[in-house]
Amino acid sequence: MSSSVDEKGGSSNVPDNDSISVYERPKGLRGVYYHPITQIVMLAFVCFLCPGMFNALTGLGGGGQVNPTTSANSTCAVYATYAFFAFFSGAINIHPGAGWFVVASGALLGVTAAFLWTAQGAIMLSYCTEAQKGIFISIFWAIFNLGAVVGATVSFGQNIHSTTNSVSNGTYVGPAKRFIGILILTILGVTIPLLMADPDKMVRTDGTRVVMPRLPSWKSEFHGLWVAIVTDPMILLLFPMFFASNYFYTWQFNDYNSALFNIRARSLNNFMYWLSQIIGSGMIGVILDSKRLRRRVRAFTGWGILLAMTFTVHIWAYYYQRTYTRASVPPDSQKMDIYDPSYPAHVWLMIFYGLLDAMWQTTSFWLIGAMSNDTNKLAIYAGFYHSIQSAGAAGVWRMDAIGLPYMNIFLSTWCLVVAGLVFSFPMIYLRIRDTTVLEDEGLMKRDQEINNMKAKGMIESGNEML
Repeated sequence: MSSSVDEKGGSSNVPDNDSISVYERPKGLRGVYYHPITQIVMLAFVCFLCPGMFNALTGLGGGGQVNPTTSANSTCAVYATYAFFAFFSGAINIHPGAGWFVVASGALLGVTAAFLWTAQGAIMLSYCTEAQKGIFISIFWAIFNLGAVVGATVSFGQNIHSTTNSVSNGTYVGPAKRFIGILILTILGVTIPLLMADPDKMVRTDGTRVVMPRLPSWKSEFHGLWVAIVTDPMILLLFPMFFASNYFYTWQFNDYNSALFNIRARSLNNFMYWLSQIIGSGMIGVILDSKRLRRRVRAFTGWGILLAMTFTVHIWAYYYQRTYTRASVPPDSQKMDIYDPSYPAHVWLMIFYGLLDAMWQTTSFWLIGAMSNDTNKLAIYAGFYHSIQSAGAAGVWRMDAIGLPYMNIFLSTWCLVVAGLVFSFPMIYLRIRDTTVLEDEGLMKRDQEINNMKAKGMIESGNEML
């Protein structure tokens, strides 16, 4: 059942200059199952059970090992392959001697991650209305990071009495029961998508239907990558922001957490970092969806918060970074413990970095969502986002693996984050509107023109037959 309503009401999520179709949402348990938030929660638990545990180990620095070089190379492989495949996935939508195995596994992880995260971005941004995008991103980000919180909690519990610089073997191997438990959780995460609703049947909370990606041919879908840029080139101004969005992890995890703290302190830092991400995404999500402010005002407010947080945490971090180098804190040196007098101030820096990270990722996704409501375009933009961010991450993890000075990595991180904000400002000023209109949807207009041409051809063919 559907009806036509005037778009001027303001709640439309499928832009059209004349009218939109509003559908009746399912009732009862079926309505709960097909509710967009239910589907986002299910999607979030996929990432909670799979990539969330990866974040927990990465956050320990060096993958929790004494020598972080192999881990850095592996992470570089993850992001290098991730960057390549993510760029095109929007169109598809789809021990010491064993170091080679770790790096190869990282490369394979990057391939699969590209398709998972691109699909995640498209679903997360297309199931919600324009007024809900910040909250939906926050819900996903909170549940996803619970995986890292759980993993960090387990790591801290197992290493709470350790004052060494590497994790206990139990963190990775442990008894057979622990292995079976992790395996079951991972399988559960893989099977959840099979239980999710068909996107074709999804109706948003305002009654508008989710428009499914149009897949006429491989050629036209890859051409859509070009169309998405040419018809909306302002997305290019967000690329520096995307590039910085995973770049800062290397200094935070390997060059700060791993360099200065023993495993007990690193585990606690890791726990506080991911827990603060949940808080940070919720805080910025509420601001970005505030009904008291117009969307343009919310965009500038979010940008201002990121600017303030960026300089706060980096000035703070510079105060610590100038006191040590790679040579002064070798892997086998005595590291800071949770009972050291200076530890509380250092862990607070990790907390603020976690807040900044969550706010940065949430705002980046929100800006993408403010540019379009078209699932096709959102999938392509999500692919751009993950591709560019992974390219930056691959580069900096490799720089860390070859031993670039900590200060160099830190300053490059600071400069790139500021550059991301500088380039995004004119994009917000020139491109973000209070609502999305059809003129913004280049791919949708292209497909409408193709459909009109096909319809015209069919009519002409019918007339010739007569």
